Amino acid sequence: MKQLVLTIVGKDQSGLVESVSTAVMDHQGSWLASNLSHLGGYFAGIVQIEIPDEQITSLKEKLAHIDHVTIEEDHIEVMENAQELNFVITGNDRPGIVHELSSIIKHKGGNIVQFTSSQQSAPNWGVPLFNAVATIELPAGLNKEAIVEALESLASDLIVDIENA
Repeated sequence: MKQLVLTIVGKDQSGLVESVSTAVMDHQGSWLASNLSHLGGYFAGIVQIEIPDEQITSLKEKLAHIDHVTIEEDHIEVMENAQELNFVITGNDRPGIVHELSSIIKHKGGNIVQFTSSQQSAPNWGVPLFNAVATIELPAGLNKEAIVEALESLASDLIVDIENA
């Protein structure tokens, strides 16, 4: 069995996920994980599948007929003795906030595993709120409180809530 990562990016169209999932199923593949979104009229998705080695060539040929699908061999790098940290970040939205957050995570030695963000209205505040849910891997020995403090130091209005700590 081989794991593949499929990416799907293009103008949204009805039936796109069904077409990809049918191709995977028809080639005895298993849909392991995915993250699919509709953003601004476009569809963006990433899917991890597992498929028998002898089916790979045929699946690649089938998926080549579906617009906007690319295929990569799964490349798994494991951080030795890493700890996972799940958190929610909320604060007043401003330009550059994602850059600032990702820069702190990188410089502390962390790796972003999952990151979902949105802008929400704050009816009584008059400014939009930034909200992000993230999972990061931290190297062994890094105190998670150090990264939380660094993230909270970005602004006095930024709240970092740890989940499943």
